[in-house]
Amino acid sequence: MNFQLTENQRMIRDMAADFAAKKVAPGAAERDVNETFPADIVAEMGSLGLLGMNVPEQYGGAGMDMVSYVLAMEEISAACASTGVIMSVNNSLVCWPLEEYGTEEQKQKWLAPLARGEKLGAYCLSEPNAGTDAANQMTTAKRDGDFWVINGMKNFITNGASADTHIVFAQTDPELRHKGIYAFIVDAKAEGFSIIAKEKKLGIRASDTAQLAFDNVRIPADQQLGPDGKGFKVAMSTLDGGRIGIASQALGIAKAALEASVEYAKQREQFGRPIAKFQAIQWKISEMSTRYEAARLLTLRAASMKDAGENYGKESAMAKLYASEAANYIADEAIQIHGGNGYSKEFPVERYFRDARITSIYEGTSEAQRLVISGYHLR
Repeated sequence: MNFQLTENQRMIRDMAADFAAKKVAPGAAERDVNETFPADIVAEMGSLGLLGMNVPEQYGGAGMDMVSYVLAMEEISAACASTGVIMSVNNSLVCWPLEEYGTEEQKQKWLAPLARGEKLGAYCLSEPNAGTDAANQMTTAKRDGDFWVINGMKNFITNGASADTHIVFAQTDPELRHKGIYAFIVDAKAEGFSIIAKEKKLGIRASDTAQLAFDNVRIPADQQLGPDGKGFKVAMSTLDGGRIGIASQALGIAKAALEASVEYAKQREQFGRPIAKFQAIQWKISEMSTRYEAARLLTLRAASMKDAGENYGKESAMAKLYASEAANYIADEAIQIHGGNGYSKEFPVERYFRDARITSIYEGTSEAQRLVISGYHLR
């Protein structure tokens, strides 16, 4: 692997870092407290090409590689993990399946506005009884002439209350299990679509997570995404790339927590000297730094394999598993280094601690990632 970034990749990283410092970080704590969706920031991200980073320019995207996406995601997430996950979902879970499985007409109509940041997308797979067991879809889709009629409920949908376009998975024949699942493109303005509730969450509070209802939502047949009976394949292959996005989000949280801890350790004095002089703190910083760098390498490896057209499923699961658990560890240690101050909202590490927790749950729990990884070895 070439560990050196190209000039273009460095430029993208620096652009994202500058935007994150000037536009995303200010107000991040306030947005977290008030659960305020960063609509203006998301709009600016769209104009910078950050919402369709890997989409070809002919479909409104920036035409960048996956490594650049990881670098930008990390910088945005270090400033605000809520903003990071909004960016991740639109790029990885919505734009990618539309580009990979969409028809030319679908790409022009649905993908291009999303890639340009004119619209925002959501990925609707999870249900009250279908989390890790994603094949257990209770939402149904019935064919009616030149239309599909969708009924059901989706749960824990990131961007669900703010999205214009939803990638929805539904079961056409329960006896077929995963082979009966289809994927669809649903406009949020469709009759019968509604937002039931927005979740009250521990972390990433500035991103909306919603429960959605589909009550006889009638869509044209040309809004089916992908081949008949291949919706489950669409869902799972999309999550492979999505895991790289969440690994990148976790990297950002870990980076922010590590940097805050280093700065605090240099300034905070106890027993007449900075706590950075104490071996106990030095060892914590060493372990935090090592786990962050290992997670970063795993994530960049998965991204570079995706760029090279290689099978990256195992590597993306490894990156997501390790980066998410590293972020939780680093954020926890950041609290400990800050002591009582770490438990206060006056310091950002308590937000990093709360934001980190979800990274080992959504888009596949750590337990699910271990099953994926072992499956590649034991199949």
